[in-house]
Amino acid sequence: MSERISACLAALGENPVLLLVAGLTAAVVLVNGWTDAPNAIAGAVATGALPFRRAAALAAVCNLLGAALAAAGSAPVAETLYTIASFSGDNRLALCALCAAMTGIVVWGVLAWRFGVPTSESHALVAGVSGAALAMPGGIANLRAAAWGRVGLGLALSVGLGLLLGRWWARRTRRWRRGPAFFRRGQTAGAAAMALLHGAQDGQKFLGVFLLGTALAAGGRAAGSLSIPLWTAALCAGLMALGTLLGGRRIIDTVGREMAPLTPRSGLAADLGAACTLLLCTLGGLPVSTTHVKTTALLGAGWTEGGRFNRRVVRTICLTWIVTFPGCGALGFLLTRIFLFAR
Repeated sequence: MSERISACLAALGENPVLLLVAGLTAAVVLVNGWTDAPNAIAGAVATGALPFRRAAALAAVCNLLGAALAAAGSAPVAETLYTIASFSGDNRLALCALCAAMTGIVVWGVLAWRFGVPTSESHALVAGVSGAALAMPGGIANLRAAAWGRVGLGLALSVGLGLLLGRWWARRTRRWRRGPAFFRRGQTAGAAAMALLHGAQDGQKFLGVFLLGTALAAGGRAAGSLSIPLWTAALCAGLMALGTLLGGRRIIDTVGREMAPLTPRSGLAADLGAACTLLLCTLGGLPVSTTHVKTTALLGAGWTEGGRFNRRVVRTICLTWIVTFPGCGALGFLLTRIFLFAR
């Protein structure tokens, strides 16, 4: 492992553009910790099952485990991001395009965090990279239909299945004759499962983009299966955890407190519904958004409990989801054209 780290550090030192790609990817992962990772622990914090800092520490450990499991396995989600667009031709131009995409995603994520809106860094990543590829010579031919098909299927399942399973688990848990203490303990386990699966999902996505950058810097993509070094997974999980500790409370307040009133029972139902959805999609190699899955699971559980939602918050969240793809795609496209013109 030490040889791999040394080789990576040497490549970063020799290639300033690759160093910039790595730094911007790390910034995107950190922003993911602000805006996406807190969704995994929002229910447990909102109902008092866990204090914020203890929940954030639990999320850090479980994100690391999830990312490590992804690195040890076949990493199909990382493969999707690795192959979602073609950056053939001049590799220096391709690295500039990746820099532009990462810059746009950081800007988008910081704005969302500033207003406390739980945006999807996963979809921002897909849209930003695709927009950058569209700005390259070749245009729409640079996009890969198979990878985009998996993205579309993941989007549909993250919303539809999250809502249905959140509602289904809420109905199931209503039959359990247990007190609030039992459901709070269950929420701790649910938050751990959510954070583990978030690490497996989002860790793969960002690692796929980082490995794409290193491959382009080395002269092109390597044939065969994608191999993820364990130390990169650990670094990614650590940055996610740091982002959650620095700014995750804003998103937790929006999702766990302002959107709908949560009880320990409905919070556990949402955790179970979201965890089941993430597990199924991760095993199927589908890139999905933890934000979408957890928010729709909370709506499904709240629907069963009477549907008392803050419609203003729900509308704001849905509008952000709708504009993420075109917004980040446009940012990636425009910044790529600017970067290529200024190089």
